Amino acid sequence: MMDVSKRIRVLIVDDSAFMRKVLQTMITADPQLEVCGEARDGRDAVTQAEVLKPDVITMDINMPHMDGLQASEVIMSTNPRPILIVSSESREGADVTLKALELGAIDFVAKPSGGIDLDMSSVKDELGRKLKMAAKVRVVRTATRSKLQHEIATSAPRSEPPSKTFAQDVREERTPVVPPAPLPARSGGKFPIVVVAASTGGPATLMKFVPRFPKDFPGAVVLVQHMPGNFTSQFSNQLAEVSQIRVKEAEAGEIIVPGQLYICPGSHHMRVSPTGRVSLDDGPRISGYRPCADLTFESAADYFGPMTTAVILTGMGNDGAKGVQAVRALGGHVIVQDEATAVIFGMPQEALKTGAVDQTLPIDTIYNAIEKRVLYIFGAAKVGAL
Repeated sequence: MMDVSKRIRVLIVDDSAFMRKVLQTMITADPQLEVCGEARDGRDAVTQAEVLKPDVITMDINMPHMDGLQASEVIMSTNPRPILIVSSESREGADVTLKALELGAIDFVAKPSGGIDLDMSSVKDELGRKLKMAAKVRVVRTATRSKLQHEIATSAPRSEPPSKTFAQDVREERTPVVPPAPLPARSGGKFPIVVVAASTGGPATLMKFVPRFPKDFPGAVVLVQHMPGNFTSQFSNQLAEVSQIRVKEAEAGEIIVPGQLYICPGSHHMRVSPTGRVSLDDGPRISGYRPCADLTFESAADYFGPMTTAVILTGMGNDGAKGVQAVRALGGHVIVQDEATAVIFGMPQEALKTGAVDQTLPIDTIYNAIEKRVLYIFGAAKVGAL
């Protein structure tokens, strides 16, 4: 018989009595989970979280008195607990759900559409899996959103003094940092590309990481973040608000250019075409993922070769592990986020197991490593080594 004391204690927060009952039924059906309490609005959630100290909180968004976004901000800044957002996939829901993820919520489960006849059994397995995963996360006290935006604006290190552009700094570079293995191929007029993969914990991490890229970054950046298709458009807008580099959701057929960050639509796989353009397809999931970062890594490496830098950030699963091997085999560079700063170390750890990783770094130093790699690429090209 299972030790009841080892069950994961869940606090349900939702203003709908019907939804609270549905969630309670699903949660208690799992022998590893139990409901320790319920809250009918955000204000009640803050109080219950303090008193009950649950292992995980399921958080609705649209509630009276204090909504789920405000409650998440208070909880994560004063009494941090793993929070799993349970929200609608409407455009408005995407906006506030992403804001909650930026504030430190671990993940979300999207409610199916259908009003009062919601068929929550369709997400029962996902709910149980994500609750168990969230309970294992080491949560930390986070800043409020307003403070977070201020910190991003004031603390993101610039790659050069304001009077210089990145390109000028590269031209004046005399001693670029050289990695252990020399680049084997010539550039053919191409430019560096950075492909970033992230999953669970990605939105909050990316809101800190992406603003470090300067406006004149001399390469392209492609981001593959696991989230529903109708979330990525809104996420690109939110990233653009805090970033120096241009940010947009990728469009099929557009030419990939330097100084631009492209977010793969959540409903499609993204590849770099043989002519250096964005190629999108809405085919079936690959190894359980759509978008699948492996495809993006492999196609980028095929086109850009040693000018490719692969970065794997926080996330659950093994997406990217196959792709980084292709990047490394074609002379590219591979960086993964370290365990201490990753919300979930699954994706970085699986990449490490392949032996294809060049650097394992905390999130705050990954951009510096990318910059050094780009400087090396330009330096190698000048002497004909690329």
